[in-house]
Amino acid sequence: MDVASIIIIALAFTFGIKAYRKNDGSYEAGITLAKKQALATLPKIVLAIFVSGFFSQIVPTELVATWLGKEAGWKGILIGSVAGGLTPGGPIICFPVVYILFKTGAAVPALVSFLAAWSIFAFHRVLAYELPLLGVRFVGIRFASCLILPPLSGLLAQIIMDVFKVEFS
Repeated sequence: MDVASIIIIALAFTFGIKAYRKNDGSYEAGITLAKKQALATLPKIVLAIFVSGFFSQIVPTELVATWLGKEAGWKGILIGSVAGGLTPGGPIICFPVVYILFKTGAAVPALVSFLAAWSIFAFHRVLAYELPLLGVRFVGIRFASCLILPPLSGLLAQIIMDVFKVEFS
């Protein structure tokens, strides 16, 4: 069991005991809400595991290494930035994809750029929420002001790795 799992278990027990001691129905309400969230989330998690499994079999390792690997340098950071912004879906899809890319040879700076772009630009969210709610002007200004952030985050990741001699295997 990893540290994150231990922390989550400890938090669940701590909050569960605190809600139980309140003796005002908080514990039962918490259990009901947890069941609803589990029923809504578990199918997505299972499907995401299948997506990452199939994705790992489809993506050619040599292609990932060429376009996003350590030798790709700036090109990998820029490709990661564009690909991240175009990647649809939430974290249940995105993080397994990043994990597979990492395992198939993508460099950390390219993946940092990918995640930054996915977080900032996510084209599907722009179409579904931002444009209809905030309009073209706002979205244009936001895009222009944020455009440099994903490549900059990849460059900073590379600098941090170089300065602190961080290696991943």
